[in-house]
Amino acid sequence: QTIGGREGAASAEGISESLRRLGFTLRRLKTGTPPRLWRDSIDFAQLQPQPGDAEPLPFSLRTEAFAPRQIECHQVWTNEATHAIIRANLERSPLFGGVIEGRGPRYCPSIEDKVVRFADKERHLLFLEPEGRDDPEIYVNGLSTSLPADVQEAIVRSLPGLEAARLARYGYAVEYDSVPSWQIGGSLESQPVAGLYLAGQVLGTSGYEEAAAQGLVAGVNAVRALGGLPPLELARDTSYLGVLVDDLVTKEITEPYRMFTSRAEHRLHLRCDNAEERLGSQALELGLLDARGRRRLQARAAYAEGLQALLARSNVKPAGGGSTISAAQYLRYPEVDLATALAAAVAHGAEVGGRLAVLRAELAATAPEPHVVRGAEAQVENGLKYGGYIAKQARLLAQRESLDLRAMPADFDYKSMSALSFEAREKLARIRPATLGQAGRIDGVRAGDLAVLTVYLRRHRGGAATPGGDDDGQA
Repeated sequence: QTIGGREGAASAEGISESLRRLGFTLRRLKTGTPPRLWRDSIDFAQLQPQPGDAEPLPFSLRTEAFAPRQIECHQVWTNEATHAIIRANLERSPLFGGVIEGRGPRYCPSIEDKVVRFADKERHLLFLEPEGRDDPEIYVNGLSTSLPADVQEAIVRSLPGLEAARLARYGYAVEYDSVPSWQIGGSLESQPVAGLYLAGQVLGTSGYEEAAAQGLVAGVNAVRALGGLPPLELARDTSYLGVLVDDLVTKEITEPYRMFTSRAEHRLHLRCDNAEERLGSQALELGLLDARGRRRLQARAAYAEGLQALLARSNVKPAGGGSTISAAQYLRYPEVDLATALAAAVAHGAEVGGRLAVLRAELAATAPEPHVVRGAEAQVENGLKYGGYIAKQARLLAQRESLDLRAMPADFDYKSMSALSFEAREKLARIRPATLGQAGRIDGVRAGDLAVLTVYLRRHRGGAATPGGDDDGQA
């Protein structure tokens, strides 16, 4: 047990005391990290390789040259011998001995937590991930622990392929101060101190992406405040950033927060293929794109718009027979992809091929990279295929405006509702909300859970819906 920061860094205790003097309320949270192994001590022949994407795609349309050297991860399973070692040493774990009392992340439990909470599981999956392409250390994802060094060595060496593994660094747990996020506004400016912006673990989140996302929002808004400009506003229906910030400032977060797709009620729309469509205008407004980036964004948008219009006005004859329909309607068939729909349209109308070639040539003149074309085409294809589900989802969300008028039965047996997430069942059974609106505001009750509750409520009142079905197009 030591006082310090990440990986032996010095602690920052003075910050906590300063925040308290300024009127902030603090709380304790905890998180952990797994051991790292020396790569050359692992017998990879006994492990199952996990290759990366066969055709990896870059995140940004601004990327022009992309040919990364791929490296493999590997997976390994714990076994009964592993679990026996852990159970025999639980009293030596700070997490179980009461030394660390803070709330940890529900979805990143320690290996001790897994063995105790899921005692019926005979094994747990671990991933061996290289720290870098040329780094000699291997990160053991899934083996977060605070057990002593000798126990960690025994655990690691109980795993196949790791019998001779040497530990480069031991796993550890860390307990830290955080600022309950009700003390900040939507711009991430703190309420007790004007001009002070907070982001990351200090706000009770867990994860690198979550911290980076908040850092972007806080940094942008700090600069805009200095220039007398209004803060950047990101809505829940346009970005996961908007969901993250809104959750932080409106919900009571009692454990380290992680961003999941299930937290976003508009998740069918918040896809990686349409990020440019959703956020491109704000990127331009903030000056995040130079002139070349602006041209590429506009060319991609024009291609997507043109392709969608072409599909809408081009007719096809379905392969299985039937009446003539538009290529856009044909693309909604589960077995039909964009290439199939376009080929059918070209076969049905001679001008389609020529117009498609023109559209692709116009995009290639500004952004010739294959990933830009593929990204725009994925946006169009997914937008059409998900269109009906997104419309259903929008109708359901519109209905939720009156959720506070819909009473929840006092005798609902939430724990038996298997279509709900485990966390939702647990929290609903404990809190027992009076209305559907209250249920939706409980941290951990997500959009999908609320949809399932709506179905159960209809059944309770004599409806015909089936719990767990696709009543809202998303279950």
